[in-house]
Amino acid sequence: MRILKMYASSINDRYMEQIINSLRDGGIIIYPTDTLYAIGCDALNNQAIERICRLKGIDSRRTDLSITCSGISQAADYARIDNNIFRLLRDNLPGAFTFILPASSTLPKAFKGRRTVGIRIPDNEIAREIAARLGNPILTTSIQWDEDEPDDGREPQSIAMRYEDSVDILIDAGTGDITPSTVINCLDSSYPEIVREGKGELR
Repeated sequence: MRILKMYASSINDRYMEQIINSLRDGGIIIYPTDTLYAIGCDALNNQAIERICRLKGIDSRRTDLSITCSGISQAADYARIDNNIFRLLRDNLPGAFTFILPASSTLPKAFKGRRTVGIRIPDNEIAREIAARLGNPILTTSIQWDEDEPDDGREPQSIAMRYEDSVDILIDAGTGDITPSTVINCLDSSYPEIVREGKGELR
């Protein structure tokens, strides 16, 4: 594992190039968001997606999958966004939300047969910049941590120890959060429903 120390206020272009090259080669990264640190890979790379699913012990065919996007325009390439949802996203993003939306047919094989996709556009410049420079979303899932030891989820040093043999790059952006995103089901765009209360508060 390579550990790259970088903050949203001073994005390092050389480090960012290493991150993008790793993702394009099928690598897995841990990166900061506005909630928990997250595990990510190129969302269009099926082998990398399966690698993350093995790491988390989940079945990609039965588990809801989410992607981190650079902005609403990128999200619109992978999810169906009508006028009601566009206004909701515009008013609340970037922010600590996961919006469950109807999936489009442009998602890769790992999403085949799925009707939905979770959309994240975090209030974190590093996360959004990675998706922007990659040119497509990052498949994203939160790190695992011991709930009895909050620093396991907050501190990059503890996260690195847990994942040192499983992940290619960890972006150390300082102490993180352990509050998850608020999840909103938007499959009925007229009646969005909060299905998990988290850090984000809808406007």
